[in-house]
Amino acid sequence: MRIDLDRWEEIFITITRNKTRSLLTAFGVFWGIFMLVALMGGGQGLQDMMSANFKGFATNSVFFGSNKTSEAYKGFRKGRYWDMEFNDVERIRQAVPEVEVITPNISRWGSTAIFGDKKSSCAVRGLQPDYEKIEAQNITMGRFINDVDILENRKVCTIGKRVYDELFPQGGNPCGQYLRVDGIYYQIVGVSLSTSNMNINAGTEDSVTLPFTTMQKAYNFGKRIDLVCITVKPGVTVTSIADKIEQVIKKAHYIHPDDKQAVIMVNAEAMFSMIDNLFTGIKILAWMVGLGTLLAGAIGVSNIMMVTVKERTTEIGIRRAIGARPKDILNQILSESMVLTTFAGLMGISFGVLILQGLEVGTAASGTEAHFQISFWMAVGACILLMVLGMLAGLAPAYRAMAIKPIEAIRDE
Repeated sequence: MRIDLDRWEEIFITITRNKTRSLLTAFGVFWGIFMLVALMGGGQGLQDMMSANFKGFATNSVFFGSNKTSEAYKGFRKGRYWDMEFNDVERIRQAVPEVEVITPNISRWGSTAIFGDKKSSCAVRGLQPDYEKIEAQNITMGRFINDVDILENRKVCTIGKRVYDELFPQGGNPCGQYLRVDGIYYQIVGVSLSTSNMNINAGTEDSVTLPFTTMQKAYNFGKRIDLVCITVKPGVTVTSIADKIEQVIKKAHYIHPDDKQAVIMVNAEAMFSMIDNLFTGIKILAWMVGLGTLLAGAIGVSNIMMVTVKERTTEIGIRRAIGARPKDILNQILSESMVLTTFAGLMGISFGVLILQGLEVGTAASGTEAHFQISFWMAVGACILLMVLGMLAGLAPAYRAMAIKPIEAIRDE
């Protein structure tokens, strides 16, 4: 393949003939593609940072708790306080086959964990092993609560990362050690480093977690529970069965079917869906702003090429007079437009990638995992877009140049 050096030299001379004009024109394209890359990468990074707050949390989960009633029903007055009970777990399991995981949750706030001369304020939670399917515990040392702990009412516990840091500042594996909570000693069997910032009835990082049956007896909960935690089967949405579950609970506790206050529901699936929709909107906005800015830059290139063609009317006329074909004139003008647009665009992509890499390194240094960098194929797509816009920007000036007649061009001079 032969490279026409004369042609490329002519393109370079034409572009650099008026440096200020070419620089300002190129800046419009540079800024447009930079905005597109920066907005897309920034949006992805923000989405990753937001998602990291809920990492390990089941996206198809829902939680039910009790609240005072707002309707009188079957002889019970309005404003009655009631409690959910352990039997509600089995009631829901039997009545709603779409449920995949269902587990109770009880907790107590304001406790203090003590190990030697070290103290840590904490919440105490009573959980069953299935809870790990709702919120991944990310056990870094030891294990989580198991079925044997439940059956034998063992006095064991797992501790959250903050509790571990305060009770064992020297580090090391605390499994097998005993800590005291509210006057009772529990053997540590695991340390949890949950990465989710969702706090459902006390957060994992700040908690001492006991077997559900152990906490029932230690704190005299009886059959009372604080929450029922549920995930649904694949292909089923929480919204489609939430009302059915709520009615099962209301029926068992003599609550008016239309009472909107008595049963508290936290639909995690709806929350995650809202976040996804938010970032979808952000991505669409980023594309609109980036493409709009880039299109404005391409229009600027087209306008400048129009001016250039007018300034070169005599030159083009002489070319036509000595045998240049319309195709040669078309190729020359399109080449100049594409070179100017592509060069400015590649500089914009490079600068955008550099800025995004700086953001990614900065967030990684702060301990947050987020990917701001655009993908390889997005960069390739941006390059193709630049070439297409460069060609489109040069079409009108090129056709105008082709329409110039040699005699009129020389007379114009």
